Amino acid sequence: MAAKIRVLLIEDNRFLREGITEILRSHGGFVVDARGDDSTGRLEEMRPPHVVLLDLGLEKENSLKLMTVLRESFPEARIIAMDILPEQDDIVEFVKAGGCGFILKNAPVADYVKTIQAVAGGATILPAVLTKSLFAQIVESVLKNGNGVPAHAIQLTKREREVVDLISEGMSNKEIAQRLHIATFTVKSHVHNVLEKLELNTRLQIAAYVRHERNE
Repeated sequence: MAAKIRVLLIEDNRFLREGITEILRSHGGFVVDARGDDSTGRLEEMRPPHVVLLDLGLEKENSLKLMTVLRESFPEARIIAMDILPEQDDIVEFVKAGGCGFILKNAPVADYVKTIQAVAGGATILPAVLTKSLFAQIVESVLKNGNGVPAHAIQLTKREREVVDLISEGMSNKEIAQRLHIATFTVKSHVHNVLEKLELNTRLQIAAYVRHERNE
């Protein structure tokens, strides 16, 4: 019988933390220790995990700084970042800090299982966006979306429109959260909804859409 993979889950949203924990435990191949972003003080008392699932957008803790602590405490562990809609710069910094994998929080259960198993086995699983040059992304966007989506066909809420406008100004999710006095998690949810409504894939495309709309 294959040994179970020990997973340390650090997620500050209780609903997601409990949900992901239950899903992984029910699979049978994982032993999960789930914690919020403010309960990692006694890491030295833990049995070293094989894999750490780390929320890349913790509210009370800087996720990248926490990575340094985790790597010092568990040098053999491999770290997977989770996020709803990551900013490319954040993923790049995560990789530079020694991250081994990435998964969207709303990914199918099978993707969670495969990603954890693959990373635990030594593989590196990263977003496809990092495998393409910026130029390739822009060309792909133009070919796919043509002249953009007609403004009259899009029904954005007032808050989504505010978020879109701030993205077009080059603001990060954290900066938008501070400007609008809402949580970073909430900003990411708005961005995710906007991408679905506009049928776009990246924040870069949102900014391009706004520029196109304003020039019409």
